Amino acid sequence: MLKTARTNVVKRSSCGVRRILSLLKVLSQQAAIGGQAVMEGVMMRSPGFWAVAVRRFDGSIVEVVREHDSVARRHAWARLPLIRGMVALYESLRIGFRALSVSAHFAAEAIDAEVAHRDEGAPVDDTASTGAAASDSVVHLPETEAVGSDANPDSISGWQIAIAFIIAFGFSIALFKVAPVLLTKWVGVPGKSFTFVLVESAIRISVFIGYLALVGLMPDMRRVFQFHSAEHKAINAWEQGVSLEPHLVNQQSRIHVRCGTAFMLWVFVVAIFVFGLYGYLFQPSTTELVLSRILLLPVITGMSFELIRFAGKYPNNRMLRAVLAPGLWMQYLTTRPCDGDQCAVAIASLRAVLTREYPDSSVEEALLELVDGGSENLEIMA
Repeated sequence: MLKTARTNVVKRSSCGVRRILSLLKVLSQQAAIGGQAVMEGVMMRSPGFWAVAVRRFDGSIVEVVREHDSVARRHAWARLPLIRGMVALYESLRIGFRALSVSAHFAAEAIDAEVAHRDEGAPVDDTASTGAAASDSVVHLPETEAVGSDANPDSISGWQIAIAFIIAFGFSIALFKVAPVLLTKWVGVPGKSFTFVLVESAIRISVFIGYLALVGLMPDMRRVFQFHSAEHKAINAWEQGVSLEPHLVNQQSRIHVRCGTAFMLWVFVVAIFVFGLYGYLFQPSTTELVLSRILLLPVITGMSFELIRFAGKYPNNRMLRAVLAPGLWMQYLTTRPCDGDQCAVAIASLRAVLTREYPDSSVEEALLELVDGGSENLEIMA
């Protein structure tokens, strides 16, 4: 009888553990954590903070953390459907530029150290680029730390961000919006037919895939793509309740439904329907076609965000994953297999935002707290 009672207790305990893990997985589907790979590092962002962790030339990990006051948390209008997608994208780009500036500083630091070694005739220590014998010691640089103005994200002015945004936006518009329209007109497809939209979209997606494939051939970008993989693995591990240890994190999938690559593909797919409807209703000229591709972009972005947001809530739904499969497959172009040292950098960045967002909670408890009211702050991962 005693043995039976013990068995029942064990069974109930096992069921309780399974229920807790199941609850964690369900809640994690709405967790508002996003990220971005940078040079030799990873940026992570929670609703109230963002952090960038970078592997320095000496093998140590340095992290910079800043508080973030999201527009969506302060204003109800920024949480409205369609609008929240444009707000989230703008904030992700703004923080992303600041994170890149931090990583650029430490990349330059590594180059300076390499030049100094060569001038002195000493052998170059390449542990920073290979990950070999890297140390997992984390150095936190407070806001008052004078390590060089370009290592401080607060030193970047709004004008600098605006100029960088205009350049990036202009390049994207020219390559992925204007060029496909002009190429489709050049091959002789009638501009007032739905066939025009299909051919234009096929060209646009082909250009996008070709661009990613070519960029991935660059050695420096392959390193960034490895950290992109580490970013995904760290978030996947945390959302699945896996202990944030490098060897365990590295066993996770490098694919995530909220990745920016999947988001971009959804932008292209939604554009087919929006531009097709526009062409059917207004019968536009060539000039109007080009302008429509630019002016309707915020609407398409907002609609795509709602779709990716919905997917983020139900990442394990088989039917939904089948629909999202092309976007998930494309992530193999923007991620590369990473190692434990790169996962350690991603973990440091993730822990930095979690411990500051919820300083009195464990990493697991933070997952539960983050979901409470956090669905409006769902992040698109770069």
